[in-house]
Amino acid sequence: MAELEIGQHCGIEQCRQLDFLPFVCDGCSGVFCLEHRSRTAHDCSEVNLKTEEVKPDNHKFFMCTYKSCDGKELVPVLCPYCEKPFCLRHRHQVDHECEKLETPKPRMAVTQQLVKDIVDSKKEATVNKRCRGAKNSETAAKVALMKLKMHACGDKSLPQTERIYFQVFLPKGSKEKSKPMFFCSKWSIGKVIDCAASLASLKNDNNKTTAKKLRLCHTVSGEALPLDHTIASWIGTKEFSLCNGGSVVLEYLENDLQFLEDAHSYLE
Repeated sequence: MAELEIGQHCGIEQCRQLDFLPFVCDGCSGVFCLEHRSRTAHDCSEVNLKTEEVKPDNHKFFMCTYKSCDGKELVPVLCPYCEKPFCLRHRHQVDHECEKLETPKPRMAVTQQLVKDIVDSKKEATVNKRCRGAKNSETAAKVALMKLKMHACGDKSLPQTERIYFQVFLPKGSKEKSKPMFFCSKWSIGKVIDCAASLASLKNDNNKTTAKKLRLCHTVSGEALPLDHTIASWIGTKEFSLCNGGSVVLEYLENDLQFLEDAHSYLE
């Protein structure tokens, strides 16, 4: 009676083990035992083997621009203020230290507020004494303007449309009390002072380091006008603005002084 043979032998010559549940390779279709069932174990060399290639990730990422953060997002997360891309973790202004972030200003210290209140109260009291009749100063200036145009001195080459006329009250101790002059509206206050000093033959050491410098002051508030402002920026735009045809005071002030205490006395 012939022996009953169940299963198949492993295809590896050195093995040839009879396996009742053999494995068939899906590449070379060979029959193998449990030990040699993998392609590597039986050196599968079938040319039609399908290699599973890893497809490159073609997704576009948007990198976070915050310092050394390597976070990235599939969609751009832009800050509406600086318009730079960030990850979700750093999307808020505070989180990415946004350059456009407005930090709240600290409250003024009690002592600073007290000093400011005292200075403001003194300034207001001084101005109130000197502002009687100032309501009609513009009207008076228009009338004075017509008179000034007849006698004012200045750069004759300036176009009429750019001229600003003032009755310039000169420093105390000068030979003349005041002098009508005109200047270019585009000039800075510093250039106006230089021109006025030249027209009135005054000593002008504003370009040197000295204790006192020539300053142009408002006749009502006594404020020394900033040297870098244009004369046009002070014509009818501020609380104590200048008027074309009005008066200004030219005086020597200490470097740390910004107000002429007795400006009104020059007009008396």
